[in-house]
Amino acid sequence: MPFDPHIAAIRFGTGLSPRVAPPESAGAMLAALVGPDLMARAYPIAGFATAVPTVAQYHALNIARRDAEGAVQMEESEAAFRAIRVAARDTRLQFFLAGMARGVETADGFRERLHAFWADHFTVRARNAFFTHMVAPFAADTIRPHLTGRFADMLKAAVLHPMMLVYLDQQLSIGPNSPAGQRRNRGLNENLARELLELHTLGVDGPYDQGDVRELAELLTGLVWDARQGFRYVARNAEPGAETVLGVEYPGRADLTTIEAALEGLAAHPATARHIAAKLAVHFVSDTPDPALVAALEARFVETGGDLLSVYEVLLTHPAAWLPERAKVKQPYAYVQSALRALDVTGAAIMAMDRRAYNRIFGGPLTMMGQVWEEPAGPDGWPEEAEAWVTPQAVAGRVNWAMTAPQRLVRVLPDPRALVRVALGPDVPEAVVFAAGAAESVDVGVGVVFASAAFNRR
Repeated sequence: MPFDPHIAAIRFGTGLSPRVAPPESAGAMLAALVGPDLMARAYPIAGFATAVPTVAQYHALNIARRDAEGAVQMEESEAAFRAIRVAARDTRLQFFLAGMARGVETADGFRERLHAFWADHFTVRARNAFFTHMVAPFAADTIRPHLTGRFADMLKAAVLHPMMLVYLDQQLSIGPNSPAGQRRNRGLNENLARELLELHTLGVDGPYDQGDVRELAELLTGLVWDARQGFRYVARNAEPGAETVLGVEYPGRADLTTIEAALEGLAAHPATARHIAAKLAVHFVSDTPDPALVAALEARFVETGGDLLSVYEVLLTHPAAWLPERAKVKQPYAYVQSALRALDVTGAAIMAMDRRAYNRIFGGPLTMMGQVWEEPAGPDGWPEEAEAWVTPQAVAGRVNWAMTAPQRLVRVLPDPRALVRVALGPDVPEAVVFAAGAAESVDVGVGVVFASAAFNRR
């Protein structure tokens, strides 16, 4: 199938816009991807070390509050702690709005979709209030800079990031036979090792067993992060001796280079290529993608040593990626983002929203649709299959949003007869065209467009 600009904007981007032209070619999409990150400049999201309040500040105030219990400073300490909690929630709100604004305003929608894909692949969640605003900074640190580089580099950045270490309890993992383990009677935590094999690299059906999980968990001991001292490798926590993972022996050298070598090895494993190829095809094209597409993505991954830009080139040029059937259901966040884009809502208008507007337009509706922002159920991220999103409550949430939110966002709603072409492109089902034009009012007509099955699919 030939390249289609409207399919490109809907399937591989954040939707059609009345102001931003769809991509001209796969080459143009790839060129934009390696060009300047204009949306990150326009709507910045700070990294983990600079997002305010920092975890260290939060931690220090929590200690001060505990130390002040029963003392004259107690009320002041409690007030300071409440203030920093509010500041963290406000920062998190600003990061949500910035991410939404990026996708609504961008001419480089493929970048935003890839950012979301990889952030979900390396899912993290806030373990407590200290980290409530640090999920978006994790992606800013680990995903955005590596979108077009080597998969191995993204893997190392994500796995060794404080958010991943804390989320998967790696700071609790100590080699049982290490000096620290013997002294403190502590042992291994296998969470990071298991998810690294099962989710991040080889896949749930990958060629590993419990022995590989344990050996990898032993190899990862020594990785430590805490609010006071930050990230470091602590040799006294590391399990002594060599470790063998997937038949490869890694020396018992207690430093970070051994861990990095293991991550390189996992990134280069053939099963990793298959796993990543299948995930990309499922996410962008179909819940049951053409095996030829998956095989082509896998082959390019292997040929290039996991060069992601080269893999994306296959994704954007393979005939199976351009079938006209809209096989994927948009996840709720992407659904709302694409509707705002079709309505020509500006990034500035999104950034100006207060918490009340956020709750009304985004927070409450996304929850009803089944996607609480940054809170997937587990480290495997959000489900891809359509059945997860097409439930009675979720569909009711989408219809309710379609019928009520646009009139809150846009002072003068567009003519539904024009909007149906703007939002869906030239290939619109006649039933949607008729329903939009026959609606009893403009707001209902707009709602019909956004509630249609055609708009909810890519």
